[in-house]
Amino acid sequence: MRRQMTLLIVASTLLTLIPTQGFAQDWSPRLAARYLDGRQKDWFAWKRAASADGPCVSCHTGMTYLLARPALRRALGESQPTPYERGLLDRLRANAGAKPASALQTVEVIFAATFLERGADGTMSAETRKTFDQLWALQGADGADNGAWKWYAANLDPWENPGSRFYGASLAALALGNTPAEYRESEPVRPHAAALASYLGTSASVPRPLHDRLARAWASTKLPAAMPAAAREALIAETLGKQQADGGWTIQSLGPWTSHPDAPAAAGSHSYATAFVAFVLGRAGVAPSHPGPARALAWLKAHQNRETGAWPASSMNKGYPPDSMEVLFMQDAATAFASLALLEALQ
Repeated sequence: MRRQMTLLIVASTLLTLIPTQGFAQDWSPRLAARYLDGRQKDWFAWKRAASADGPCVSCHTGMTYLLARPALRRALGESQPTPYERGLLDRLRANAGAKPASALQTVEVIFAATFLERGADGTMSAETRKTFDQLWALQGADGADNGAWKWYAANLDPWENPGSRFYGASLAALALGNTPAEYRESEPVRPHAAALASYLGTSASVPRPLHDRLARAWASTKLPAAMPAAAREALIAETLGKQQADGGWTIQSLGPWTSHPDAPAAAGSHSYATAFVAFVLGRAGVAPSHPGPARALAWLKAHQNRETGAWPASSMNKGYPPDSMEVLFMQDAATAFASLALLEALQ
């Protein structure tokens, strides 16, 4: 009887390992999920992120969590969204279609359009439709930014600088690409979609960080009008040409960036840069077996911190106190995109 009980315990333990068995030796999705959940716990408690409708959905810690955590949940065999997924979505759902004016208004509307519900058959919830109605109402209608949206600019790279509205427009194109064709091609939406595609095309002649141009390529995988196939292939070739000998990418190679004299020194391959590039290349259809992505994925597998579960990355902008929330913002994004790149390479 004792031997039978021992065998049952061993079998039960092995069953808990099955969801990650195929890649547990390379990296740990369970540790990555634990790290990201822990950061959300701290984020939800951080007064500077708080509002009456829930915590801010930031580019670095919130948006990236909503991208990565569902994929990790599926890989780990978890059946329900985390409380943090629900909380962030509740914030985006609040005032759907009527987000009040603020410096973050259009950012929130674009994120809500990206993450609010689509039915299993592609149908859009009433809240999602109202969100897109507000998105079009806020879209620029004249000048150099015709077809784009205002974006939060705090002189912070890589997501919040004056040129980041191109990045924001790329995310809006991604959100539109995830809607049913019936909606995208409807008479009220068609002019807005055309203006967005025109903005992304005509403003591409302006020198922009490789990071933001990769966001456009990402969007084009869902909305082909956002970037012609030939331009996307040329961008992929440019990106692969900047890969380091060790398989990663430097953060400088994703620029050019604003000068930040107080930023921590950064040399060699960077976790966020490598993770974001590997993720976009995968979404753009470059096979994981291709030498470029294969080396990048190997780099990511080798650089997860096996104690914290994170991919270490420091700020591009300034040095922060080691016990501050801000000091890990870039690490949050790196961990989310690294997890996505590695999980999607298995599909």
